[in-house]
Formats: sequence, structure tokens, C-alpha cells
Amino acid sequence: MDLGIKGKRALVCASSKGLGLGCAEALAAGGVDLVMNARGADALEAAAARIRGEYGVNVVTVAADIATPEGQKRVIEAAEGVDILVNNAGGPPPGMWSDWDRDDFIAALDANMLAPIALIKALVPSMMDRGWGRVVNITSQSVRAPIGVLGLSNAARTGLTGYVAGTSRQVAGKGVTINNLLPGIHATDRADALDGAVVAANGISLDEARAARAATIPAGRYGTRSEFGAACAFLCSTHAGFIVGQNLLMDGGATNITM
Repeated sequence: MDLGIKGKRALVCASSKGLGLGCAEALAAGGVDLVMNARGADALEAAAARIRGEYGVNVVTVAADIATPEGQKRVIEAAEGVDILVNNAGGPPPGMWSDWDRDDFIAALDANMLAPIALIKALVPSMMDRGWGRVVNITSQSVRAPIGVLGLSNAARTGLTGYVAGTSRQVAGKGVTINNLLPGIHATDRADALDGAVVAANGISLDEARAARAATIPAGRYGTRSEFGAACAFLCSTHAGFIVGQNLLMDGGATNITM
């Protein structure tokens, strides 16, 4: 399918690895020029070089922590005038409700709620002026069904979801759509970290932890970054202009809900 976005320009946050990289690759395959951001410069430059070589698109890199005001300023300056914004940031660490204090919650909010909002406020107005834009926020299946050990993520990402629910309907008339992609377990570093915590807590092997988690997913496996990226690219396409303020689960059926 022709996405209809060749020649447009996108900011993809946290895109040196994992789901963010999958989104960057899928957009580049559609002919979209990129601004790629991540904290680690080496991994970011390596990913950008590979995408330039494979897809022939222009790629600008900004190594910065998107959760900080300084990082946001640098990324916004590089991304001025983009047509597409993909918000993404690493999730907070797992734990128990009794483990977290105010500073933990503030850090989670800064990364997974306030940073995406800051980028939306900075970059969506110019999209509205041009009459076209796409925003996709990578959140989590936990906003539909909370995960006990991910209470920090539950709270911060659900806050962003509420913000998007109202904001998306205020900007849709200007040709700008805002939607959320809700990943379950995908084969990424985040999954490795979560599985590693299970290994430590239960004294089992990593393969055993992965097999046990995969058994809870009706699809019987972890997702891949490429299929996640393809869904993101579709939401960013010209074909998705009537999809507004939605939360698309990509979890292999793991979240057991009716609607």
C-alpha cells in the first residue's frame, strides 16, 4: 500500500532501538525524511546511518534526553515544521506500590506524559496551519488493563491518554490526527528487562521466563518491531485521516477485554 506520505518529514523519539526504531524504519520505507532522537549517541548514529543507506531518506539525529527541558528544546529546534510526530520514551522501572515516592512519580510523568505533551504543543500548531499532520503516541497496554508491577507506567501513560482524548478532538478539524499505539510484549530491550526481573524474582532461566510470558499471549509469541512500525506508519498515512483519538492495542490478544 502506498502510504501517501513520501517526502513528508517526521520526528520519531527514542528511535535508536526497539519500537521507536521499528516506527522510524517503516516511515522511511514510505519515503519519509526523519528526525531521530535517542539518549545514546552511538546507537542513534548507527541506526540513522543504516536507514539512510537502506531507504535513501534524509535523517537528522539529535542525541538528547527527551524527558528534560534541555533535551526537548534541542529536539524541537531540529524538528520544527515536521508533518509527523511519534512520541516515545522508555518506560519506568517495575516495582511494588510501596516502593515509589514522589520523585519516582515525577520522573515517570516527565518521561511518559509531560514530554509528549510538550512536543505536541510545540509541533502541532504548524501542522494545523498547513492543514495536515499526524501524531502517534506509543503508550502501553496498561492504559486499558493496569499491570500491577508497572504502577508508574500505568499512572503516567493513562494521564497522557486522557490528555489526548480531549486534545485530538480539538485539532482534528484542522487535518491533524492524534492517536495512541498500545504495545504489549514485543521482542525489545524493554521485554528483556521485564523478563530479567522475573528471572531474578523466581530463580528461573531467561528462556523459561520468556516461554511463560509467551504462553499468556493468545498469539503465542512476542510481537516484532517491524509489525509495530507498520501499524504506526499506517496511522501516519493519508489513509488514516478519519481515525481520531483512538487507542490501538498491539498485544497479540493478551489484554482480555471486550471493547
